[in-house]
Amino acid sequence: MMKRNLLFITAFTGYVLFIACNRHVTRIDPSEQVDISGRWNNTDSRLVAEDMTKTILGAKWLTDHMAAKNGQRPVVIVGFVTNKSHEHIEAETFVKDVEQSFITSQRVRLVQGGKKREELRAEKADQQTNATVSSMKKFGMEQGADYILQGSINSIVDSHKRKKVTYYQVNLELTNIETNEVVWIGEKKIAKYIKN
Repeated sequence: MMKRNLLFITAFTGYVLFIACNRHVTRIDPSEQVDISGRWNNTDSRLVAEDMTKTILGAKWLTDHMAAKNGQRPVVIVGFVTNKSHEHIEAETFVKDVEQSFITSQRVRLVQGGKKREELRAEKADQQTNATVSSMKKFGMEQGADYILQGSINSIVDSHKRKKVTYYQVNLELTNIETNEVVWIGEKKIAKYIKN
């Protein structure tokens, strides 16, 4: 009888642990706003990128450029956005959101930068010896950028006991590559109140 009770208790405990530890995953729309931890997330990245891109494209530098260049759209490269926050934020996700907003707007032309540009150049170099003459892509034909966008993501955390406010600030600067003149500076702030 005692053996049977012990077996029943062990089985019941195992079942309860199985139910308690069973994880349920549901697919959601990636654009849906879900904030579980209170940390920087994909919604923050997308909303900040869209807002800042709208602000950049509405600024005077764009009309000045087009007036000086007979209506030609400026060529922009998105450079480094440095994560200086207290969290591990994959800044490349934010950069991609900014690039997508630029492409969607069709108000500027976008060129590759950094490692992707180097990969493209390596492919062109490979084609010089491995592709037919009629299909190889030539060196020296790249579209030079007129402006580079660079910036940082910063954060401040204020907490006491079970309450916390996380404050994020994204700063971006657009610089004329030829003259080094900063033509636009912008910032976007997000504050999150977390109570446990």
